[in-house]
Amino acid sequence: MELRLYDTLTREKRLFEPLDPNRVRMYVCGPTVYDFAHIGNARPAIVFDVLFRLLRHLYGAEHVTYVRNITDVDDKINARAAQEYPSLPLNEAIRLVTEKTERQYHEDVDALGCLRPTIEPRATEHIAEMKALIERLVAAGHAYVAEDHVLFSVPSMPDYGKLAKRSLEEMKAGARVEVAPYKRDPMDFVLWKPSKEGEPGWPSPSGISTAGRPGWHIECSAMSWKHLGETFDIHGGGIDLVFPHHENEIAQSRCGFHAPVMANYWMHNGFLQVEGEKMSKSLGNFFTIRELLADWPGEVLRFNMLRTQYRQPIDWTVRGLEESFDTLVSLTDFPEFATGHDEAFAPAVLEALCDDLNTPQAIAELHALHRRGEHAALASTLRALGIREQPKSRRAVDESKVVSLLDARNAARKARNFKEADRIRDELKAMGVELEDKKDGTTLWKVKR
Repeated sequence: MELRLYDTLTREKRLFEPLDPNRVRMYVCGPTVYDFAHIGNARPAIVFDVLFRLLRHLYGAEHVTYVRNITDVDDKINARAAQEYPSLPLNEAIRLVTEKTERQYHEDVDALGCLRPTIEPRATEHIAEMKALIERLVAAGHAYVAEDHVLFSVPSMPDYGKLAKRSLEEMKAGARVEVAPYKRDPMDFVLWKPSKEGEPGWPSPSGISTAGRPGWHIECSAMSWKHLGETFDIHGGGIDLVFPHHENEIAQSRCGFHAPVMANYWMHNGFLQVEGEKMSKSLGNFFTIRELLADWPGEVLRFNMLRTQYRQPIDWTVRGLEESFDTLVSLTDFPEFATGHDEAFAPAVLEALCDDLNTPQAIAELHALHRRGEHAALASTLRALGIREQPKSRRAVDESKVVSLLDARNAARKARNFKEADRIRDELKAMGVELEDKKDGTTLWKVKR
């Protein structure tokens, strides 16, 4: 069966033809490990897990290599480490933060039914590859040293901006670029920078005497090169990474290796909103995977994500989660699901997935299997999709937490802080709690079923 994937670079759905069918290679940008992953981070984890499973089915598990990196050097990590462990040396505190956060991320995406990638490289373990690639770029005239920084010279690459489909002038106008006197061009970006006192640092490339650390973009170019080669099959991530991160990866890798492409297919999942609004802490609609797992089974979160085709924006709502729960209970309510172990895609589901991961159509085919009573095929297909258990119960609501939030909301209302009162209402709504404000000033609540 032919697999067709939408390529962001060419803006078309293309027949997937791997460079080597015996070694299909995929790289996906992974987490920066400083805090719990939020529900938006779950989308690429689930989307590319489905693709990983599909590729393993089509080419054989032993012939597919999936690399998803861990970013463990970053300003946010430094800040979190200093905040959580102020009495420790920064490097020791960073290690504690990154190890703990990486463990939390694994626990969360495991609960979502995601397979572990074949390789999960850490940025700090690939400094040698980053420095080697930087040296290549400097030698080729695509990068330069200025005030202990190494910067990529964007004008040295004539077709920079091809992925984002924007001209250099458009990108200059729309980008928040760092203004620095040592830059030759405003769009030039950092490959290496000096470390501040106490920050992680390594011997710098290109004859720089001070210790430094890599820029974000060079990390992924180096790690994909190390584990997948100069050119590989698929590069994936969220749509927010197209510019500047993936654009800059392409520039580094193509110019460093004199290659026409970095990856043959660029795949990006769409944005995620919560209850119709952009997710943000200020709106009170920012939820971590861990928080949602406390209220919903992981297989429900996964199924709810798959109801929307990966390239489309998704509106994450309590109502959608409830529908996903009920649907999944119905689809798995037969003895064969609990007792079977085999995993294989039913032909119609496989055909849908081979059409650029058309998971809504795949789910429609699951319903068709259910209607026809083809339970063995249905169970096997669900397991192949990463859904191995029937949801046992609806989420349990922590009553003491609800009461505490209601008290805080009442206090905010009395203080006429209606913005905070609305924020708390939205938080309760996300927990599945409905409020009814009575005329006498009291508030009734119930768990929405």
